[in-house]
Amino acid sequence: MPLNRKVKKRILIFIIVPVLTALPFFTDDFIIKIICAALTVIYVGFIIFLRDSVRDEEPISKSSSIKEKEFDDLSSDNMESSFDNDHNYQTDFGEDFKIISKEKNLEIITAENFTPSLNSGKKNAFKPPDLKENYLTIAKEPIPQDLSSNQQFVFLLEKILNVIKEAYMAHTAVFFWYKEDSKKLLLEKFVSRSEEITQRKFDLEDDVLSNIVKTQEPEILSVTPNAEADVIRYYNNPQGIKSFVGVPLFYGNRLRGILALDSKEQDYFGIEHIYSLGRFVRIISILISIFDDRHSESISEKRLTALLNVLSQDRTFDKEHEIISVLESSIKELVDWDVFTFVYFDAEKEKFNTLKVFNKTSLKYVGENLEVELKGTIIGQAIMTGTPVKIDDTSEAEYHRFSFSEDITFDGSFLAVPLLYNEQIFGVLCFESLKKNYYSNSDVKFIKNAVKVFAFIVYTFSTQNVLKSFISYDMETNTLNPKTFIERFNSDLLKAEQLESKPGAVALIRIDDFLEQESLFEGDPFPKVLTSINEMIKEELTPFTIIGRIEKRIFAVYFFNTQSKDVFLWAEKLRIKIARKPIAVVSKQTTFTVSIGVASTTGKTNAEELLHDAELALNKAMEKGGNTVKSIN
Repeated sequence: MPLNRKVKKRILIFIIVPVLTALPFFTDDFIIKIICAALTVIYVGFIIFLRDSVRDEEPISKSSSIKEKEFDDLSSDNMESSFDNDHNYQTDFGEDFKIISKEKNLEIITAENFTPSLNSGKKNAFKPPDLKENYLTIAKEPIPQDLSSNQQFVFLLEKILNVIKEAYMAHTAVFFWYKEDSKKLLLEKFVSRSEEITQRKFDLEDDVLSNIVKTQEPEILSVTPNAEADVIRYYNNPQGIKSFVGVPLFYGNRLRGILALDSKEQDYFGIEHIYSLGRFVRIISILISIFDDRHSESISEKRLTALLNVLSQDRTFDKEHEIISVLESSIKELVDWDVFTFVYFDAEKEKFNTLKVFNKTSLKYVGENLEVELKGTIIGQAIMTGTPVKIDDTSEAEYHRFSFSEDITFDGSFLAVPLLYNEQIFGVLCFESLKKNYYSNSDVKFIKNAVKVFAFIVYTFSTQNVLKSFISYDMETNTLNPKTFIERFNSDLLKAEQLESKPGAVALIRIDDFLEQESLFEGDPFPKVLTSINEMIKEELTPFTIIGRIEKRIFAVYFFNTQSKDVFLWAEKLRIKIARKPIAVVSKQTTFTVSIGVASTTGKTNAEELLHDAELALNKAMEKGGNTVKSIN
């Protein structure tokens, strides 16, 4: 078979290599030898380079089998056809080609169907417009400030459970507290796809949670459909749970809780999940420690503030309502309560009564001024023994707090702490909470020591009241106190009736209000004004009169055997005298006025009734703007 022109050309090209290699052997010229060697190297390298470049430039598409380089090497002469005797097209081995027709439906990527790659490097690829807003809503979600420390911890616990559930793609993530004293599990918080989780206390039995408590070890469990209701008890109905993992939480070297996950996938949890859950448990225990320390500091600060409030030097206790207000504001900071009752010993009646009741709930409770029965009641036990009484669960038995006739729809914890001073009981502080097992022994110990201050205050107040009952005179004005004045008034009314003397009269003298009481003077000028007016009134009295101070600003004067018109003239004279006489207070002098009401004793023998009539006359005088005398017969 004759060689075609392409093969002849290749043979001619490769003959040059042996010629250049043989020339140095036929000459002795050193320069010619170097030139031949250099040309040989360059020629061979050029051939190799052309062969490699042709291979690299082969088209990737399967639609063509012709090498691009070979098309460049072929001229129009090289493309002449060569036919054999049968007129068949002849090609070299491996150089055959196929002509592919153009496709009817050409697939092409345009701007409309172009989808950028996630790794394309574009800054805003697939970035939603509200990405930052949604992220900051999650990342900066604030802890509600109106929550207690315990509620804030539960808030953070819920966030952690959300993370755990999503990270493990679990069906439910749940956290239980373990109450060691009652041997019960309390479901604190859960995050679940199910709505049939029962949030209650669980007794220790033979389920998987109880086994974690008993062994204090993690548990991995594959759950069969028939055993689900018995093994997993925190659902109201079976949920199709097939896998469970639970790990214990330790705090203070004691088991305090359980973190558990479940799934509807078979054999979903493994040993690696236990180790990773251990890290979450450690985070929760650290949170408990932080909140516990912060709660303790907060409680200590509140209790210190409460005690300092009681011990403030500028506080006096002259009335029962004053001491009650201090007890309420201070006691509520010492310990949390839903109902606080102050039981006080009435020295005159020699009985214990519920003096004040503060009820934060809408539940029915006892009222004020209820007499306490000492036998068979919780308060009676505290009074008779002088020892605090703590009931952790008032629903366990029929307890009577104050009396057998009480009607209380209230269950929870009850604490009664007696106010004991100098071996005497002056009252009882009673705290009640809707939560059971709420008050601890440390709370009882602290309150028992703290109430010594309150016991001393109540002792002082009670002693003063007893002493005042034996004193007939007002300490500031040296006039009769209200109780003694009424007794003397009634006595003189009976004497006047027996002696058939002329009717008398009673006058109520009230110091008018003055607006400059605090702005004009440094301090309270009232004591100086009271003393001056008291002296002016006494200067106008006769041996047939008695005077008493029945209120802070009001004096009462009874005129024996004196007609009311004469008393009216006397009152006018006194009013003018007081109004015209300046009173020196600090470095300034000013005048003050009084209003006077006069009532006749004609046909009446009851002191309180006459004082009421005189008060009506006084009110008429005050309605005129003060500095006036009014009479009523």
